[in-house]
Amino acid sequence: MIAYLEGTVKFNRENSVVVLCAGVGYEVFVARPTLDKCKPGDTIELFIRMVVREDSMTLYGFHHVDFQQVFDILTGVSGVGPKLALAMLSQLPLPILAGAILDGDSKLLSSVSGVGKRTAERLVLELQGKIPEQLRAGSTGKKAPVQRNPHERDAMDALVALGYREVQVRAVVTELVSENPEATADQLIRKGLSRLK
Repeated sequence: MIAYLEGTVKFNRENSVVVLCAGVGYEVFVARPTLDKCKPGDTIELFIRMVVREDSMTLYGFHHVDFQQVFDILTGVSGVGPKLALAMLSQLPLPILAGAILDGDSKLLSSVSGVGKRTAERLVLELQGKIPEQLRAGSTGKKAPVQRNPHERDAMDALVALGYREVQVRAVVTELVSENPEATADQLIRKGLSRLK
């Protein structure tokens, strides 16, 4: 079984990366945070989860072991396959995904494309106590606050009202606030619009 790859990024696809290792190109399916770190020509290392089926052998890669850990936990839930687990890791920042499960926020989970209400409720029910609390922490090691900026909620509501999906809006605005905690609602909305396009 392949558990780890280190090599050169040959090229990227929409949801996978081809890694050249000793003359062999391995296609590895990845979530968006990992794909963003895979630039053609760069040397990368990926933690691998190999899924073997009757008609295929598929590699799923992660730039950090925390993503691999959550992937393994998610795919342990009935009805959650590797592709859906990657979609969740792509559409929700890891601390927000972990927090949603820990807090029982099935509404946020069901906002991920492909996750229905029943699947979201099953995730909350089956994963209580299985997601490490520290995964919801940011780089400071402190629990990620629900709202770090008084204008964050207003900006999210405005962007959702403009027709953007809540899961995308939450991820973008959270990132913007982490970059500039003092941003006004107007700044968050304008910068959010540029990133959501």
